[in-house]
Amino acid sequence: MNNMKSLFSSMIILLFIGFSAQAQNSVNVTGTWVMEVKTDAGSGSPTFVLKQDGEKITGTYTGQLGDSQVTGTIKGKVIHLEFSIQGNRITYDGTATSTDMEGKVDLAEMASGTFTGKKKP
Repeated sequence: MNNMKSLFSSMIILLFIGFSAQAQNSVNVTGTWVMEVKTDAGSGSPTFVLKQDGEKITGTYTGQLGDSQVTGTIKGKVIHLEFSIQGNRITYDGTATSTDMEGKVDLAEMASGTFTGKKKP
């Protein structure tokens, strides 16, 4: 009987771990995002088109700086996006839900600021 209880307890724990892992990855950033960026060098409203595959993000950036391919990651709600414009590395680091994003932006260490974003419906 103790073996049955141990087996049942183990199954419950594994089920709980599976649900926890699934809940952590419930943020889906795939879609078109309009960002509001404010830096000490000026402001802008770039558009990101993102595709998420697990924790990996790919996509495009279109904005005042030009156009570029984007790569990044999302782990839980923590998001990291990066791209290069004319050899300058731009990073966005913050948090995301499936509809909103916010955090800090670093423009090739020449300017820094904040961003907020909304996913287009």
